[in-house]
Amino acid sequence: MPVRLSFRRFASPVLLVVLWQLACASGLLSTRLVASPAQIAATGWSLMRDGTLAANLSVSLIRAAGGLGLALVAGVGLALVSGLSRLGEDVVDAPLQILRTLPALALVPLFILWFGIGETPKILLVALGATFPIYLNLHKGIRAIDPKLLEMARTLGLSRGRTIRDVILPGALPDLLVGLRFAVGISWLMLVVAEQVNADSGIGHMMMDAQDFLRTDIILVGLVIYGLLGLASDQVVRLLETTLLAWRPVYRGGRAS
Repeated sequence: MPVRLSFRRFASPVLLVVLWQLACASGLLSTRLVASPAQIAATGWSLMRDGTLAANLSVSLIRAAGGLGLALVAGVGLALVSGLSRLGEDVVDAPLQILRTLPALALVPLFILWFGIGETPKILLVALGATFPIYLNLHKGIRAIDPKLLEMARTLGLSRGRTIRDVILPGALPDLLVGLRFAVGISWLMLVVAEQVNADSGIGHMMMDAQDFLRTDIILVGLVIYGLLGLASDQVVRLLETTLLAWRPVYRGGRAS
């Protein structure tokens, strides 16, 4: 039964790819405007063989990892400040909510003026977008901690630091991991924006170069890579959920129900 269900899940995407290939082969779709799956596969293999794909992919991975790491530190720190005290929320939350609504493209010129055209603005753009889901979800998790647990911590004489470490953070961990899943997806979206502005390497830069030469096959290779990276990174976070939340009934047995 599980095998049949997995085949059914992938049946519709495979069917769409087959129909796409048939439409390109029959001339219903112009291969100048939309490359066929066969063209995309051949181009991807060619880019892998000459090292172009590996070189650009490694640069993109470094940028995404750097931005996500900064976002995790900033999001957790700001959520602790805002979630653990009303004064902290008054100071932190309003500016973050304002910043969260600003469009990323509108900030690109400022980031270039402030940080130049090197790697710094690209990593910071990724970090900016990925910080908000971590902050929002962890803040919600902290505020949702059972007051009885906090009362028990006070009764046991736990210090403020130990209460945060042993009670608040473990209780808010499920929400933090949900925020991390959203942040991973947003980091790839922000990376697309960052790599198309004053970049000389990366998957986004490769796609922009392909646009100048009407190479839709290379553009679609880039989109496929972004999609696969998003899927793989999401699976990594889901594995973290299964590992770190094994004490929860829904994750017992090594899988979520």
